[in-house]
Amino acid sequence: MDKSFWDSRWENAETGWDIGGVSAPLKAYIDQLENKTIRILVPGCGNAHEAEYLWENGFKNTWIVEISQLAIDSFRKRYPAFPVEQIIQGDFFDVDAHFDLVLEQTFFCAIHPSRRADYAAKMSEILEPSGKLVGLLFDFPLESGPPFGGSEAEYRTYFEPFFIIKRMERAHNSIKPRYGRELFIQFDKKTTD
Repeated sequence: MDKSFWDSRWENAETGWDIGGVSAPLKAYIDQLENKTIRILVPGCGNAHEAEYLWENGFKNTWIVEISQLAIDSFRKRYPAFPVEQIIQGDFFDVDAHFDLVLEQTFFCAIHPSRRADYAAKMSEILEPSGKLVGLLFDFPLESGPPFGGSEAEYRTYFEPFFIIKRMERAHNSIKPRYGRELFIQFDKKTTD
């Protein structure tokens, strides 16, 4: 599932993960944030509805990363106000920057399960010492994908070495097709003494 795979999905309008706007659980989380100067990343952003919502609500230090140039082109056409210098076209695993907050929305489920431990380690690497990983993970059996499912018990094996699990609970405000199938997460980066 490399760049050509995702470009093909965009070329063929196979973007079933796109719900057409910011997800309700992430909107609720964003709406309670007070510090609008924090540095935020939305990885594997697709149409970047979360980044658009953040930008519109004064979070001007928001960045996106997306492997598919076609996805970026689609986002830029739809939302030209977002600064091009805050768009990273490339592989998330190559990101060389630091953030206070990473918002997870259908990126983790899109990577091959063999890279999940790498994802957790990379998130820890790019987050500042007080950084947070917040978002949604699918809660259904791991099957062929993408999207790939998983379980709370499995997710803990990847994230507990790097994060304090503040919340991992069934999302109460998921969209109807995903209701009962999403976990809302808030992970705080572990600090080393």
